[in-house]
Amino acid sequence: MSISSIASASDIQMDYMKLLVTQLQNQNPLEPLNNNEMASQLAQFSQLQQLEQMNTSFADVLTTTNRSYANSLIDKQVTFFVRDTATGGMEKKEGIVNEVFNDPNTGESLLGVKVGEEDYTLGLGAIVLVRNLNLV
Repeated sequence: MSISSIASASDIQMDYMKLLVTQLQNQNPLEPLNNNEMASQLAQFSQLQQLEQMNTSFADVLTTTNRSYANSLIDKQVTFFVRDTATGGMEKKEGIVNEVFNDPNTGESLLGVKVGEEDYTLGLGAIVLVRNLNLV
């Protein structure tokens, strides 16, 4: 689930502030709201907002790291498995990474791998072994 599909901490905090203002306007003067509870809730929203910002920063770092790693695989021999349509079993393939590109919909780094005359498009998670051809 992405952050955009749920309410962000800022949105929740704004909703809380509206609710708090309404409560303060309509409170019983003989039984006012507890200041400690309000301060505690505001501090929790602040922490949630900071965690969201850290999550976004880590996601950016991970994306950059994955792209760098994918680029480092160009001209390397990789091993991966594909499902054999005839038998349904897994078949081992080895090929050379000849291109790296990013899926515009997901931002995922994808590898173009040549195996003989066949071309495969793989995500980084599909690679099970990497060999440097200069050392083989």
